[in-house]
Amino acid sequence: MSTATTIYVLQERPQAGVVRLVMNRPDSFNALSSEMLSALEDALVQASQSPDCRVIVLAALGKAYCAGHDLREMRSQPDPDFYTQLFAQCSRMMMRIQHLPQPVIAQVQGIATAAGCQLVAMCDLAVAADTAKFAVSGINYGLFCATPSVGLSRNMHRKQAMEMLLTGDFIDAQTAVARGLINHAVPAEELAQAVLALCAKISAKPETAVRMGKGLFYQQLEMGVQAAYQLAGQTMACNMMDDAAQEGFQAFIEKRKPSWQP
Repeated sequence: MSTATTIYVLQERPQAGVVRLVMNRPDSFNALSSEMLSALEDALVQASQSPDCRVIVLAALGKAYCAGHDLREMRSQPDPDFYTQLFAQCSRMMMRIQHLPQPVIAQVQGIATAAGCQLVAMCDLAVAADTAKFAVSGINYGLFCATPSVGLSRNMHRKQAMEMLLTGDFIDAQTAVARGLINHAVPAEELAQAVLALCAKISAKPETAVRMGKGLFYQQLEMGVQAAYQLAGQTMACNMMDDAAQEGFQAFIEKRKPSWQP
């Protein structure tokens, strides 16, 4: 593990099969500096390569989940090449989440703004404290949140996403659930346990099916309907040949619970 990863991202093992990565820049509202982006990507890859990792949780320390890009860093280097490289680095990290075979769950305890809101959107699932708030507020400072709009528009209705992008207004956790940005909003004191309960449900399912399913889900979204069905059919055929699927169907026929190997 690199020094940057050790400083910026903590790793925890709250229960079997779960790796929780915790952004650890509370004094900077967990802003996505270039160092934080590198640390996050390194930590995600390392967690994913752990043989017993079934689910990755992405959490944060402090009052804010993530305030987006580090504006002080950006302002200190007003150079188009630096900005291009920074946004490309951020996009790679965001896409890394979707390319990992394990589901990634955002555990959102506080505000998530701009690229921080993008981070929530790019995670496979998200559970937030009912006090959390979300915004893509770059427009308030003269910058349209272009890269966050990619994740946002793929989670929410277009007009709802565009309203957030054009006004910079915050939405609360209940509204974020209604609009599809997050899955659940729970009391803050129940957040960690609610996330672990969701992890346990996923971990109880066959690993091969979960991994194949996640990969298929994002691939087919970028295809036309006919190509999506073709890929989905091929994926299901491969999945059906897995021992876990065969056992699952046999258990259904015999009206018993499947007996899957851990």
